[in-house]
Amino acid sequence: MSHHFHNRYVSRRKALLLQRARELRARETESERRLWQCLVSSKLGVAFRRQYVIGGRIADFAAPSLRLVIEVDGCSHAGRERADARRDRELARLGWRVLRLDAAVVIRELPLALGRVAQAIAGRGVPV
Repeated sequence: MSHHFHNRYVSRRKALLLQRARELRARETESERRLWQCLVSSKLGVAFRRQYVIGGRIADFAAPSLRLVIEVDGCSHAGRERADARRDRELARLGWRVLRLDAAVVIRELPLALGRVAQAIAGRGVPV
């Protein structure tokens, strides 16, 4: 693969990922909406981004300063445990920690979900 072709491919892939991230922001789930409202207005002292592109992946939420990803797993993740684990390993290789929250917990027990986020921010409860 020539250097010029490779650069065009990488630029095109990045543009597609950014477009997909914009689409995901426009079609957020109820659990993502609720968590985002708390993350963006919280007193956690950390800036979060939503639908954030990392490598070839799009994270639901990310705190770049901490290299922390938060994924909200709804019913679409059922049966995807192996794929999610592979994705988590890829993000870990890039130096990111991943906290997975069940969408039902975010909706029904938001304080519990926020407690897990606070623990992750403090460096506890999320493997590197």
